[in-house]
Amino acid sequence: MVLLREYKDIDIVEMTDIWNAVVEDGIAFPQVESLSYSEAEEYFSDQTYCGVAEYRGDIAGLYILHPNNVGRCGHIGNTSYAVKENFRGKKIGRALVEDSIKRAKEFGFKILQFNAVVKTNYSAIHLYEDMGFKKLGMIPKGFLLKNGTYEDIILFYFEL
Repeated sequence: MVLLREYKDIDIVEMTDIWNAVVEDGIAFPQVESLSYSEAEEYFSDQTYCGVAEYRGDIAGLYILHPNNVGRCGHIGNTSYAVKENFRGKKIGRALVEDSIKRAKEFGFKILQFNAVVKTNYSAIHLYEDMGFKKLGMIPKGFLLKNGTYEDIILFYFEL
């Protein structure tokens, strides 16, 4: 069973390890540099909301929620999701997305927008489409993969 909750300071080490694994893979997150534990503590605390998924007592994944823009576009939220590799395929990602939709509404966001879903991230694309997210379009060669090649990115949105 998956338990979703707001992160606590005690979760920072596990969260940072999960986040950095995705960054280091170089195929999904735009960040290039890993976070130190102190940088992660600041980064996660700066978000509008940061949730974690516990699976059988372990932190299995997390998400961050924040505005996608400011001012007149501040009602559009953005999220990033990370699931620990050995927990993938257990519906953790779906649970994180469902929780982020609920939380985004609570914080007054009207739309979620994903700016850079890498075209080869098939599981994320399938999940977003299955949950009713709509494609806005594609940016050719918008993502620099770790191997030095470029891949297309897809923009998605979801009306809350």
